Amino acid sequence: MSTKTQQPILVTGASGHLGRSVLKHLLETEKFPPGKITATTRNVSALADFAARGITIRQADFEDAASLAAAFAGSKRLLLISTDTLDRPGHRLQQHRNAIAAAVKAGVEHIVYTSMPNPENSPLLIAPDHAETEHALAASPLTSIILRNNWYFENLFLGLPQYLASGLWYSASGDGRIAHIARDDLGRAAAAALASADTGNRIYNLTGRKAYSTEEIARLVSATAGKPIQVVPVPVEALIQGMIQAGMPEGLATIFASFDTNTAAGRVADITDDFLKLTGVHPQDYQDWLAANRANIAG
Repeated sequence: MSTKTQQPILVTGASGHLGRSVLKHLLETEKFPPGKITATTRNVSALADFAARGITIRQADFEDAASLAAAFAGSKRLLLISTDTLDRPGHRLQQHRNAIAAAVKAGVEHIVYTSMPNPENSPLLIAPDHAETEHALAASPLTSIILRNNWYFENLFLGLPQYLASGLWYSASGDGRIAHIARDDLGRAAAAALASADTGNRIYNLTGRKAYSTEEIARLVSATAGKPIQVVPVPVEALIQGMIQAGMPEGLATIFASFDTNTAAGRVADITDDFLKLTGVHPQDYQDWLAANRANIAG
């Protein structure tokens, strides 16, 4: 997308890892004027560094629907970064609906939303939040770009300490593959979509250039860390029980286990060139990302 908008833009959830990446790419890759960027967060001080670069920082809480319209005021294009609220079914979806309603009230014209691969009829328990948010956008008077982001390379770090300490990676993903992509690449893609002058309704499926099975990932990570990791196939019920025994609440364990079920069903294996279409560059390769993060992976 080479044509840039001249309209003011806004990034929600901007103090998170993805949000900060988007802001960085807006300023450094897209060369977007900082005076036309607003970033919202629950903790304004967490974005003091971007405020110093000329971006307007506003407090916003998706739990406080009445406050959102004021936070979004003056912006015409808005990036809705999906929240990480998983404490109860439907909670995150309500937050997203609050944001969409507030955007309409504030005069926003276009929303870019960070969704997930294949959200319809998915075995992944968080998928309905994304599918219904997409439906809410389609039913609104706004136009939208849906970014169906595949899983981050960085998700590896969630379980890596346990894998390296025990040498075992319990998995219910079978032979399913994942077309991971770097989180910073997804930040770059979101910045490109937000800064563009495109006002159409689009869906981009953002993936890496290759899909890997859990076995293949374990071998690559093992070689990078210099420590053995053996994948132990287990039924999803056993995976849930293992997480519960490790101290995770049952509801959350069931959600996390459904990621493996989703992978086993082949729902995150598709590879597209949508990232290249959106940004003009190829996404980072997984092996290059592993090499660049060798120190953190090896511990």
